[in-house]
Amino acid sequence: MEVDYVIRPILHSDNAAICSLIKDVLASYQANKPGTAFYDDSLKNLSQTFTEPGSGYRVAERNKVIIGGCGIYPTDGLPAGYCELVKFYVAPNVRGSGIGAALFDKACDFARSAGYTHIYLETLPELLTGLAFYEKKGFNYLASPLGNSGHFGCSIWMEITL
Repeated sequence: MEVDYVIRPILHSDNAAICSLIKDVLASYQANKPGTAFYDDSLKNLSQTFTEPGSGYRVAERNKVIIGGCGIYPTDGLPAGYCELVKFYVAPNVRGSGIGAALFDKACDFARSAGYTHIYLETLPELLTGLAFYEKKGFNYLASPLGNSGHFGCSIWMEITL
């Protein structure tokens, strides 16, 4: 299959588009509630957030339109060797095309190159497509959250060993 998109590091000029995509996806699942990424102040300026050492964010772009994004972040309070998979969203019209898997693979490559041994994530039961994806990729469920993400609205916590 020919790839008709590019995955690249986030740019300042991507901020509005990725913010809109994330909010639209969360709203479409009725997951636009307090304590979730929907209310993160960082959404308006993700490119700046991901200048933090040990962090990286990639966007998927097709025909100059942002169609997905995925990040790795060194969330405060995580155990040694852990990073968090954050702001991983794909536009509805491209789900199932492999773009999400490609973004995830890039995130894992980045995490390994940054020296992380585990990836942790927080999510919501409303995001069924994401849950199935994480299960397929080998994530294990946790009984309680790790770290200090501030996402008190998330009720599902998972991890994977790299």
